[in-house]
Amino acid sequence: MQAFRPAVGLSLRGYWITWGVLLVFTVVMLWADTASIPRLAFVVFMIAAMLTKASIIGANFMHLRHERVGIVLTVVVGLLVTATVLFVLIAPDAARIHEMVNRFGPR
Repeated sequence: MQAFRPAVGLSLRGYWITWGVLLVFTVVMLWADTASIPRLAFVVFMIAAMLTKASIIGANFMHLRHERVGIVLTVVVGLLVTATVLFVLIAPDAARIHEMVNRFGPR
């Protein structure tokens, strides 16, 4: 039986290190959710942490670290455009539900 060997660049040890870094980011994000920090600082921190985690995943697990800039930009722009479209489509419904809960109370 042949041992697992990644196709490009990253060794199995590199995958474990990446997993550990992502785990630390996740624990810090969970801690930030329970900490009493200002709302704006919390939102900015969470967005920065999520974008950092996404870039680590893209670089290591999608092997974008070893690709040309054009391919990397295509993936990054495509993901950001998709996220923006989803936000624009979901946000009005979430605002409507929030308004209904404020007006009529929770179920």
